Amino acid sequence: MRFALFATCIGDSMFPQAPQATVTILERLGHEVVFPDKQVCCGQMHANTGYFKEAGSIIANHVRTFAPVLDGEWDGIVVPSGSCTGATRHEQSMVLEHIGEDELAKQARLIAKHTYDLSEVLVDVLGVTDVGAYFPHRVVYHPTCHSMRVAKVGDRPYQLLRAVQGVDLVDLPDAEVCCGFGGTFAMKNHETSAAMLANKMTNVLSTQAEVLCTGDYSCLMHIGGGLARLNSGVRIMHLAEILASTQDEPFVSNVSFAPDSLAAGA
Repeated sequence: MRFALFATCIGDSMFPQAPQATVTILERLGHEVVFPDKQVCCGQMHANTGYFKEAGSIIANHVRTFAPVLDGEWDGIVVPSGSCTGATRHEQSMVLEHIGEDELAKQARLIAKHTYDLSEVLVDVLGVTDVGAYFPHRVVYHPTCHSMRVAKVGDRPYQLLRAVQGVDLVDLPDAEVCCGFGGTFAMKNHETSAAMLANKMTNVLSTQAEVLCTGDYSCLMHIGGGLARLNSGVRIMHLAEILASTQDEPFVSNVSFAPDSLAAGA
């Protein structure tokens, strides 16, 4: 199959290891991945803050950039982010309608039907849970709010992680409670956000996991920053990074907040 990669703005500018790992996984499985080079942000931050007009121009660019999926140029759009997948499906057309761009809104709804979180591409589209990954470390997974409640990826990430050879996957207490990031929420309500983060870090540390994994680097950035300030020794990794690691070729990337003592797949 042929997929277009939507790397997301945070992936493209701050944490490229997630989109890189996404490409690694899909190519290892025998599929082609292309990168439409006019992509930028999905407009989620602007829309969530109430700047619909500004969000509209960004969303319009997204619609134009990924419109070729409607002509069959690609079999789907893969996104290594439950948050941005959710925004594409449930927010973009609403914003465009709000600013009077009805035709673009129709296109956005059609594009949304071809847009998948990475876990959905693997489990639902390709029908695989064992992607040949090897990661002999103790891992805890945090299901991010948007992935659960908006993109609704369900237990797909867990299915994929359980199939990883060598992994010790442990349960996270109060897993479905928010980490306190919420995009601009963490800046506008920083005291509340910090309290929520403290609770999340306490639960992560209680598992004695070596690695904290999620499907969104925004939440990883938030929790990882807190864990780094505590010198906890816990590494943060996107789901794609773990799935990209094999026994012969551990996935190597420039991971922020990563203790030097833990190498992926080592």
